[in-house]
Amino acid sequence: MSPMQTVKMYTTAVCPYCMQAKQILKAKGVAQIEEIRIDTDAQARAQMMEITGRRTVPQIFIGQTHVGGCDDLIALDARDGLLPMLNAA
Repeated sequence: MSPMQTVKMYTTAVCPYCMQAKQILKAKGVAQIEEIRIDTDAQARAQMMEITGRRTVPQIFIGQTHVGGCDDLIALDARDGLLPMLNAA
């Protein structure tokens, strides 16, 4: 099996959507998620808002692709787009 794309997620400590997104990704076989905590790092928050144009968490990146938030991740998975994106080498 080919290595998976890297997954990066902007999160906060107590965010149910962040936890849900992590569960979905882990269920798809993602072993490691690079988490960037914006509640403890104001610079990371500013960077996230600049990159995504959004101020909510999670903001999920698979490889270089900005997937969006938890609802976007669920929608991507519902149309069978998540696994191919994770496995695209």
